[in-house]
Amino acid sequence: MPRIADIINEIHKVAPPSLQESYDNAGLIVGDASEAVTGITLTLDITEEVIDEAIQNGDNLIVAHHPIVFKGLKKLTGSNYVERCVIKAIKNNIALFAAHTNLDNVIRQGVNSSLSDILELKNQRILAPKKGRLKKLVTYIPVNETNQVMSAVHKAGAGNIGNYSECRFEITGIGRFTPKEDANPTIGSSNISESVEENRVECIFPDYFEGAILNALKSAHPYEEVAYFIHSLDNVNQDIGSGMIGELEEPMNTDDFMQYLSKKLDLQVIKHTNLCKEKIQTVAVCGGSGSFLLGNAIRNKADIYVTGDFKYHEFFDADNKIIIADIGHYESEVHTKRLFFEILTKKISNIALNFSKTNTNPVKYLVTT
Repeated sequence: MPRIADIINEIHKVAPPSLQESYDNAGLIVGDASEAVTGITLTLDITEEVIDEAIQNGDNLIVAHHPIVFKGLKKLTGSNYVERCVIKAIKNNIALFAAHTNLDNVIRQGVNSSLSDILELKNQRILAPKKGRLKKLVTYIPVNETNQVMSAVHKAGAGNIGNYSECRFEITGIGRFTPKEDANPTIGSSNISESVEENRVECIFPDYFEGAILNALKSAHPYEEVAYFIHSLDNVNQDIGSGMIGELEEPMNTDDFMQYLSKKLDLQVIKHTNLCKEKIQTVAVCGGSGSFLLGNAIRNKADIYVTGDFKYHEFFDADNKIIIADIGHYESEVHTKRLFFEILTKKISNIALNFSKTNTNPVKYLVTT
């Protein structure tokens, strides 16, 4: 039977915790990671009703997108819904876990890629890629062992650039060394100078793979002491960042697209700016609160920007250059429950995965005539 830690590890393979924003509180919030899992409730938000569902289902783990604890708790008296949820979870031995902005910031199996998939967007790419999350590995490998060693390094996550994998640069030269008295060299003998034909190999990798890549390098390399260098890069990582942009297969009349958007995401209402485009083809999206990416959507020549939580004065910033479609925070992220299900069912068996039936949207709509 898998442990809570096993469930967390599978989600973190898709959304590494180091990718969460500095203000976030994703991860295991309540519970013991070493405990066996009896069942999992999948939800967007954690509320008392959702915890009641987990109790009824016999689930001892709730996986959510939004962390129930965002700021530090100084007391647990049940004075608000956050404190009551934490108390109820502890009393009933239910672990609470959240994957939030780390799940937002990945290009594959992330919140925004899933939203783009629902809208059937092609040529999907990150709307605002992040800088400073790439590093370069430089190492030296005997020529005959280079492919074997680099196969392990690539498998650990190095050498992926956009739609290309196993990318690296090699140049052949002569490595020279003298083993000391206590050395156990693969080639040569103690106190005798040796030279070997080696490849200098360079490849880039996301910074959060560094530990796994170095372990793979050292395990696969034939030398007792492995020479390597790690360089931090300023390059933009096209696979990490906020929002997503893509294109419809064919342009749609704007009125038709608004109906399409409503149907695809099961919307009750869409708040939008002036429908200043006759047709829609390039669509930018951001689950949750996305007003901070409006400039990126305009610069990338999106026809419409689909997100949530725009404030009144922020709608003016569209300036007839783009259509803002504010579909609501909950509505833009509720599909995350399905995303968790897809991630876990590929790796975890014999554990019940239950979708929360509670509509946790705190915003209600009154239809008037």
